[in-house]
Amino acid sequence: MTAAADRADRLRALHVPGTPVILPNAWDAATARAVVAAGFPAVATASAAMAPALGYDDAEGTPPDEVFAALARITRAVDVPVTADVERGYRLPPAQIGARLAEAGAIGCNLEDSDPATGQLVPVEDQVALLAGVRAAAPHLVVNARVDVFLHGAGSREERIAEAVRRGRAYVEAGADCVYPLIIDRLDPAEVRQLVDGIGAPVNVAFLPGGPSLRELADAGVARVSFGPGLFRLLQGVHEAALAAIAAGDSPYPGPGAG
Repeated sequence: MTAAADRADRLRALHVPGTPVILPNAWDAATARAVVAAGFPAVATASAAMAPALGYDDAEGTPPDEVFAALARITRAVDVPVTADVERGYRLPPAQIGARLAEAGAIGCNLEDSDPATGQLVPVEDQVALLAGVRAAAPHLVVNARVDVFLHGAGSREERIAEAVRRGRAYVEAGADCVYPLIIDRLDPAEVRQLVDGIGAPVNVAFLPGGPSLRELADAGVARVSFGPGLFRLLQGVHEAALAAIAAGDSPYPGPGAG
């Protein structure tokens, strides 16, 4: 077994429904090292954090060469499995997506089923072809198939849940290891359980401020919890507050003598 295949198997084995792998997302080598130092067994990137850190907009605004170069810096900096958010592949052919992930040292990836340029959901068959092509090019890759019906779909909440299940099952059949229904509002543990039971494969859920706790997500059967760009935005807020304090003639540091 190759080293890459071993790392992929290690990451895949962490996806246990009810005992999810927790992935506080990173966006550069320093934050990836911090994730590992805190004891987490794997590193996941977030495009909505990496893109602005590199000076670009999200939604595939970053040139792919820069994405994969940044990813390679992260994989060289840590000794745990790294899984990359590569949006919908930056319009690269599936075989090239798999090859470039492998060259960068990543052993997993997120691939979303909406077009970053338009925000529209792509037809299920198009996403199935993309996932199957990436899987064929990189057999060991841990593929996390993002489902965007809660962002860009139509219909009632119940109809969107049913569509997320339909898409998720199709993506698993195409070779996905995990399904990521991206919900960024009103996250309900009962709905999460519907998705988990309906898809019948490991499910990834984003941790949201004010949403269910990690324990509640585990109880709903989730196999993977990620934080997306949440930590990046949290730290940006701290940085902005520190800059405002300096601009006002104050110390940016808390504690005695800060004023």
